[in-house]
Amino acid sequence: MTQPGYHDTRQAQLTRLARIEGQVRGIARMVEEDAYCIDVLTQVSAATQALNAVSLSLLEEHIGHCVVEAARESDEAADVKVAEASAAIARLVRR
Repeated sequence: MTQPGYHDTRQAQLTRLARIEGQVRGIARMVEEDAYCIDVLTQVSAATQALNAVSLSLLEEHIGHCVVEAARESDEAADVKVAEASAAIARLVRR
């Protein structure tokens, strides 16, 4: 099996996700401590934006690596990877 598109940035992605995990734990702590609603919402927004940044980075790496590699392989393989990327984009923009 080929390596994922994010192989070269794996550690950076894990670092970002660990930071987000800490943010979410902090949000839970805020709720436990009855923090002001707007302060909690501000932190939720920050965590959401951080997750969106990770998503966009992974998507960019998928297109730059997996889609390009599939396009070199065959038109059919490229079509599959483009459809995967399109579905991922659709999931990201749904609200």
